Amino acid sequence: MQSVAESLERLGGLARTPAVARLAEAFQAAGHELALVGGPVRDALLGRSVHDLDFTTDARPDDILRIVAPIADAHWDIGRQFGTIGARFGDDTVEITTYRSDSYDGTTRKPEVEFGDTLEGDLLRRDFTVNALALRLPEVRLVDPSGGVEHLIAGVITTPSTPQVSFGDDPLRMMRAARFAAQLGFAVDQETRDAMAAMAGRIEIVSAERVRDELTKLLLADEPRPGIELLVDSGLAEHVIPEIPALRLEADEHHHHKDVYQHSLTVLDQAIGYEKERHPGEAPDLVLRLAAILHDIGKPATRRFEPGGAVSFYHHDVVGAKLAKKRLTALRFDKATIDAVARLIELHLRFFGYADAHWTDSAVRRYVRDAGPELERLHMLTRADVTTRNRRKADRLAFAYDDLETRIRELKEQEELHAVRPDLDGEQVMRVLGIRPGREVGQAMKFLLELRLDEGPLGEEEATRRLLEWWEQR
Repeated sequence: MQSVAESLERLGGLARTPAVARLAEAFQAAGHELALVGGPVRDALLGRSVHDLDFTTDARPDDILRIVAPIADAHWDIGRQFGTIGARFGDDTVEITTYRSDSYDGTTRKPEVEFGDTLEGDLLRRDFTVNALALRLPEVRLVDPSGGVEHLIAGVITTPSTPQVSFGDDPLRMMRAARFAAQLGFAVDQETRDAMAAMAGRIEIVSAERVRDELTKLLLADEPRPGIELLVDSGLAEHVIPEIPALRLEADEHHHHKDVYQHSLTVLDQAIGYEKERHPGEAPDLVLRLAAILHDIGKPATRRFEPGGAVSFYHHDVVGAKLAKKRLTALRFDKATIDAVARLIELHLRFFGYADAHWTDSAVRRYVRDAGPELERLHMLTRADVTTRNRRKADRLAFAYDDLETRIRELKEQEELHAVRPDLDGEQVMRVLGIRPGREVGQAMKFLLELRLDEGPLGEEEATRRLLEWWEQR
């Protein structure tokens, strides 16, 4: 955390930004309180960049609209039933929420919305002390009723009330603890961890969409590993994404194999490293990160103990792709993400055949064709999957993949590899063979595609000759 002087200067600068200053002046003129609250205050104190601006006020939703409408570039009331009004001021998007004092029924995470009367009461109902911070406006006075600044300095995540009460009210907060551990690099205090372990099963009352969103935010952190480890250690992962804790395979004294769970975490770390190296400054890649942490989830179901102490996991790539598709579907991920992750898991072992035996140009073309739009991610995942401590083996695999990528680039330059297609289209096939649309056209196109993959571009004349030859032999 930055120095006190730097933190105060950051808070003052935040209060002076056009959107904040304009809102503060308007609410004061209307006789209402206004405070910047939660994440923006926390991040300003930590010296992190501030993005979304969240405010809280004693004004009710109708009053918020009345104050905001004349001065905002746009406004909306999609969260009005929860006391939240959204607005846009230039490039800044803000949300303004009436003080809350929610109550929960204990069976769902949906609160009975009750408006509160004080800023301090509103802060004490929030998830963690580091988020229970507010900056009163326009006087720029920090409000911290639960010691959040001390916890920011110490790098500790804990709840304003007891964790049992907080998580009982809203079980999703347990996943948020893991997410903030990853995003902020903070430690979750022992009492909070104990409550997470004791109450892990409560997460099942939370909707799949909410769980998905928290898991996504965790994985998109700069270093998601500590958050994932907390999900597993607390038992939450057993209810949310059980395929990950299942990777902690036990080996008996006669059979030894790599710790699949720790290996998967290392693959995730390394995949993120390649992602940042190849695409610096770009947004985190959720598909790559999901594929990295899930790439070996087929191993528990395919583990076999072989004679001599060996352990095999035959077809864990195919099994893992199916398991990933099933889990991500249950978590309500979109189809494009599910398909891309499953495809990467299915293909993540393909390269190791290249390392053991030289591939023909045909095999390289098929690798590219099968990867399709996921080729760049497959490059990163496959490289990340090398976690051996044997330096000679690691170097051999790295050199082999360097060679494969070089060959792909060369073939692409020669043949426009990303647009691999037969030398003749369907209309030409029907005209050459004198047939109508149907199954035979599909068979002919498949033959021409295989020919194209095996031998590269042949040209229309040669492709026609070979097509007629194939047709006659049928």
